[in-house]
Amino acid sequence: MVDQAAPVRRLRRAERREQILDAATRAFARNGFADTGLDDIAAEAELTRAMLYRHFESKADLYRAVLDRSCARLIEATGSGNYDDRAIPALVEAASADPDGFRLLFRHAAREREFRDLTNFMAVASREVAHRNLARVIPPGPWLEWAADLIPALTVEAVIAWLDAGRPDPDQVADRIAGVVHGVMAAAGAPLRTAVL
Repeated sequence: MVDQAAPVRRLRRAERREQILDAATRAFARNGFADTGLDDIAAEAELTRAMLYRHFESKADLYRAVLDRSCARLIEATGSGNYDDRAIPALVEAASADPDGFRLLFRHAAREREFRDLTNFMAVASREVAHRNLARVIPPGPWLEWAADLIPALTVEAVIAWLDAGRPDPDQVADRIAGVVHGVMAAAGAPLRTAVL
């Protein structure tokens, strides 16, 4: 009897691209852009380097695609307008769904000069939304500016710390982070028990 191997299923171009992006996200999240080579990504994807080059021109092109996809997923999950009582739970859910992508956006890319434009854009947009929402409950002045700078960064860092801690109490984490945010708001002069965030 002749042993016949199962036929190898060829993926469509879009499916292969997603497979590469998934593998690259995992590989880049472990070591960042500079310390991750195309061989690392090819091994993670169980492909050859040549296959990577069929989809992406360079490592930088691949990294940018990973960041863009992670950013699009985050915006889709959280929206991009006002902060309300769903903002923090949506951010936690987005981070849980794509923890490597979340870490890349907010931990690695922010430290990598070549890709800082994306994280700077996100930081500016987050600050503007925070400022607009906080201005409803915090008087104009330096404490409003302080809170608008601090709250987006604090919230992201709290979510990353929660991911790094092994995601304890997932049903309570959004409320705990909201408590910290409300503490900053109160310190900045907002009345207690505001529902802005």
